[in-house]
This record gives sequence, structure tokens and C-alpha cells, in this order.
Amino acid sequence: MMMMKKLPLFLLLFFFLLKPVFSLSPDGLSLLSLKSAVDISQAFSSTFSDWNENDTTPCHWSGVYCTNTTASPEPRVVGISLPGRNLRGYIPSELGTLIYLRRLSLRNNHFYGSIPDQLFNATSLRSLFLYGNNLSGPLPPSICNVSGLQNVDLSGNSLSGSLLENLKDCKQLKRLVLARNKFSGEIPHGIWPGLNNLVQLDLSSNEFNGSIPGNIGELKSLSGTLNLSYNHLSGKLPISLGDLPVTVSFDLRNNNLSGEIPGKGSFANQGPTAFLNNPLLCGFPLQKSCANSILSPSGSRNSGPKSGGTEKKGLSQGSIVLISVADAAGVVLVGLIIVYIYWKKKDSSNGCSCTGKTKFGRKDKGKLCSFTSLACTDRFRNEDSEFEDHERVEGKLVAIDKSFTFELDELLRASAYVLGKSGLGIVYKVVLGNGVPVAVRRLGEGGEQRYKEFVAEVQAIGKVKHPNIVRLRAYYWAPGEKLLISDFIPNGNLANAMKGRNGQSSTILSWSIRLKIAKGTACGLAFLHECSPRKFVHGDVKPSNVHLDDDYRPYISDFGLNRLINITSANPSSAGGFIGGPSYKSIRMEGTNDYRAPEARVPGNRPTQKWDVYSFGVVLLELLTGKSPALSPTTSTAVEVPDLVRWVRKGFEEDIPMSDMIDPVLLEEVQGKEEMLAVFDVALACTEVDPEIRPRMKTVSENLERIGA
Repeated sequence: MMMMKKLPLFLLLFFFLLKPVFSLSPDGLSLLSLKSAVDISQAFSSTFSDWNENDTTPCHWSGVYCTNTTASPEPRVVGISLPGRNLRGYIPSELGTLIYLRRLSLRNNHFYGSIPDQLFNATSLRSLFLYGNNLSGPLPPSICNVSGLQNVDLSGNSLSGSLLENLKDCKQLKRLVLARNKFSGEIPHGIWPGLNNLVQLDLSSNEFNGSIPGNIGELKSLSGTLNLSYNHLSGKLPISLGDLPVTVSFDLRNNNLSGEIPGKGSFANQGPTAFLNNPLLCGFPLQKSCANSILSPSGSRNSGPKSGGTEKKGLSQGSIVLISVADAAGVVLVGLIIVYIYWKKKDSSNGCSCTGKTKFGRKDKGKLCSFTSLACTDRFRNEDSEFEDHERVEGKLVAIDKSFTFELDELLRASAYVLGKSGLGIVYKVVLGNGVPVAVRRLGEGGEQRYKEFVAEVQAIGKVKHPNIVRLRAYYWAPGEKLLISDFIPNGNLANAMKGRNGQSSTILSWSIRLKIAKGTACGLAFLHECSPRKFVHGDVKPSNVHLDDDYRPYISDFGLNRLINITSANPSSAGGFIGGPSYKSIRMEGTNDYRAPEARVPGNRPTQKWDVYSFGVVLLELLTGKSPALSPTTSTAVEVPDLVRWVRKGFEEDIPMSDMIDPVLLEEVQGKEEMLAVFDVALACTEVDPEIRPRMKTVSENLERIGA
């Protein structure tokens, strides 16, 4: 009887204890398998501290994202994001039971073992980010069972085996990144024709061999960089790669490719770094001629019969040697002439067709620039005589532009006020007697022994004439004063326009205006890089150095000034008054430059044009998102990427809707959505961490010009 009484009580207690376990949703039980698969450590404790099996739902657990669905009465798990948590363990196959899972991100941890084939039973999966782990084994054969898979990044692991032919079934795939693994064998030809949506392909740093499939050229949606570098690929470059969109940069470094680089299509937009360390490649843009390939093998000219003739009927051995040498020299000479003509043709095709020559005080409303027919070098050579052999002129205003006819005393009498103050000097707005305003930059008081250097730098800056670059009109040199006089651009700068007059988000910059600003700025920078007399590096590209006129045409300012500051030893903080002591109406002090490229943050590095490309990419992202990197909390070091770039890249990796990333004031401009996406692609290519695979500004400008055309 006692046993009969105790039994129900025991069962009741048993079921009471089990109730919390059974009350957890099926998605929660599947997630607990991940918790069980991770080794216990301090990282484990901090990551899974709120993953409690007694909960009824996992939707409030760290790193878990849920949403309501019409097919289920309760929220379902759609995302798992646990990046960079220092977790060590394996990936459990039970995650494949999460039938609504769209995004799995376990990147930058220490997960080991193979990727379970059952994971791809999660048929709603869109994005898989497992890069930066210790995963091994082959690519799961069932990976394309998920018909909607769009983003796959498995880079930085130890995955091996061949590339699966059935990747062709991933019809929706947009990004395939398998870099820094141990994949081997030939790259299959049958994969690529069906991947019409592929935007990014990175197979670098593996052990692939054989030739590059020609039908990769059929990837019409590809943008950014086609990266096949650091493999063992061989053979000739397929001409069909030139059919890829012109927005695509190639990275084919460190392979065994051979033959002449084709000159058609996208090949014409590539720089030499795209093909480095392929010893058997030749032709433009490499500094290696293909002319030697037409020479006959040594000894072939002297392969006739040795007998059957006499000395009088034949040539002496010495004569034969001389003739052979003369023949070879003639062939080399012809080859050099061909190469010279080829390179001149290339230089001409990369020339710049606009000079932006306008008379002082008059606005140019004409067409902006394009890079078409006129070679830069010839134009600047013709203008050099205007600036040569200046005698030392002190205490006098020297006009660089002949249309600038004002004298120093008129400048001294003019009303002036301070526009801004920075490490590049104090800038004043001065209104001349005819009502035309100019900007006057006051440099330092030193550099008396470096007059020739100063004048040489000023002359080089003065030669740059372009519709999107602020023109330098005159300069003044005296032992205690150095001044630069340039055009005054009336509508402020891009930084102020983006913030609004009261520091709030701008409501006046429509998408069409922003795109116009982006195109003009890119065109001006490309001109500086390709066509200025010194192929200038700006070195400080940011919105405050992009000025706007009343029509929102952009003008780049402050290029070439760092050298002048060094010469004149500027110290604006200790400088005295200027020409009559103007009143200080507004002073803007420069803060930290968050637009710099990662390598620009390393002390001692010399500026390169790729610094400007990166900075321009950040400016593009600010135009798109309305977010300034200067406002982002950051602890960036020399190797870290600024927060704005990282935030945008993460958004694309995790398939965040574009509406959550663009500036809210642009949301109503539905017609610009495709254009914005195209500009995002350009910006992300510009902000690649590796400067070698960033495009040239010329390519960036051309790509932007095609958007909305």
C-alpha cells in the first residue's frame, strides 16, 4: 500500500523536473547541441551564459536572432552570429534541423573538424560565414541542396580536395570566398556559366593548378576583384576574361601563367600588380616586352650542311657569326620600335581630355572630364615654358594664371575673414575690388633658404587645371610671409553639407546630387593621379577637402600642400595677424583623420595613390550611409579598418537589407536603389585592405560615370 502511494508522487516529481527541458522549443534544443559541441573555457562561459535549457525560447539568447513566420505560431531562429568569441569546438550536424535558419556566422573562432553535410538540410540558409577557423576536409557535396544560398565565405581554414562541379547548382550564389585553404586540382569549367548572380569570386592562396577556365568571363554580375592569386595556375590568359565588367579588377599574382596579356576589354583597365610574379607573362601593363618571342632559337640559322662546298662558294664562320649578330640586332630593334609604338598608344588611351582652363572670375558650365584621347605628358610639356627660370621675386604677388591681374596692395586693402585653421595653415576669404572673392592661405614664416623649392612646388600645383580641382591663381613670397591665392568656392564643403548647417543630418543632398559629387570628385582625383605633372598623391582625401559650388559641382582642395608646409615650417598656432588683422569669424580645427587607409596609419610609410583610393571609398560610403567615420567610436590601430568600412562590409556579409544601411533621407528615392548598390560595389572595391587589389582612380571614375548614364 505504501508503494502505491509513493509511486505517483515519484512520477509527479520526475515529470516536474523534466518539464523545463521539454518546454524548450525544438529550435532551442538544436542550439543546445552547439553549446555542447564547444569546449568549456572562459570564452564558453561568457558566450553561453544566457543559453539556459530551462527557457521556453532561445530568442533572447546572445547571438541568436528570431522572427515570426506565417507557418509557425511561435518565433523561429533565423540567425546565429557568434564571431570572434575565441570558441573552440566542432560544428554539430543538428544545426541542419533549423529549417528557418538564414544566416550562420561562426567566423574568426577555433572550430575544427569538417563541415557537416547535414548542415545543408537547413534549406532556408542564405549566408554561411565560417572563415578564420581550423576547419578541414572537403567541401560538403550537399552545399547546393540549399537553392537560395547567396553568400559563402570559408576562407582562412584548412579545407582541401577539389572544387565541386555541382557548385553550378547554386544559382543564387553572390559571393564565393574560398581563399587561404588547401583546395587543389583544376578549377572546373562547368561551374561558371550558370552563376549569373555571382558578384565576388576569391579562390586565392590555394593549390589549384591547370588553366583558368575561359567561361569565367561569362560572370556578367562580377564586381570588385577576381582573385586567383597565389596558386599554381598555368597556361595562357583566356581572352574571354576581357568580357568581364570593366568594374572588375584582376589579381592573378604568383602563378605560372604565360604568354602575352590580352589588350581587350577589362584587361586594358588593369595595373601591373595584377600580373606580378608570373615570369612567363609579357606585354602591357608589365614592363616586359613580348618581342623576344619572335627570335629564332640560337643555332638555327647555322644548321645547313657542313660539306659539299668550298671556301669560295660559302661564307667563313666569322662572317656567319657577324650576319647572325646583325640579324638578331635588327630583330631586336624592330621589336623595340613596336613596343615603343604600343606603349605610346597605351599612354594616349589613358590620357585626359580636359584641362579645365577658365579665366579668373568666370564660371565654367561646360562638360566635365573624361579620359579619352589627349595624352597628359604632351600637354604639360607644352605648358612648361610658362613657368621656367623665374628670378627670385620677394615681396610681390606673382600670378600663375595670366588672367589674375590684381596687385598686392589691392589684396591688402580688401576685406577678409577667417574660413578655417588647420595644420595646413590659416585660410581667409578675401573679396577683391571687383567683388570677386578669393581664398588666401597663409603658410609659415620659415624656409628663407628654400625659395627655389617653394616656387617649384607652387608651379607644379599651378599647372593642374581641371573642372573639379580648386585652381591656384597666384602666390606671395617674403621672408616672414608666404601666401597662396586660389579660387573661392562659395557653397562650403561636403562635410558641412552632409551635417547640415546646424550639425543635423542633411535633408538637401538628394541621391542625384550625391552621385554628381561622387563622379566629379573621382574625376578630379583621377586627373591628379594620371595627368598632373607630378602624378600627385593628395594624401588627405576627406569631405572637408571637397568644396561645392552653387550647383553642387565638387572641387578638390589642399593637394600638394604637405610639401609646402614642410618647406615653410608652418605653425599657424603661433602665427601673427595677416594683412590688416582680419577678425576671426569662424575657426575650424582639424581632428583625427578617420578616412585614412590602414597602411597610412603605419608611421614612416610613404603616401601612395592607393591611399587616396581608399579614402575616396570611405567618402563614398559616407555619401551612401549618411554616417561619418569621425563619429564612430574606434580604437583603430595601424592595422585595423575604420568602423564605417567594417560596418558596411558586415552588413553585406550578413545580408542586412540595404534600407538599413543607406541614409534614411534617401529611402524614398526608390528609383536610385540600383545605382546605390552599384556605388556600394565601387566603394567596397576602393576600401580593400590590400592596397594592391584596389582599383586605380581612373578605373573608379570610369565605373562611376557608367552609373545612371
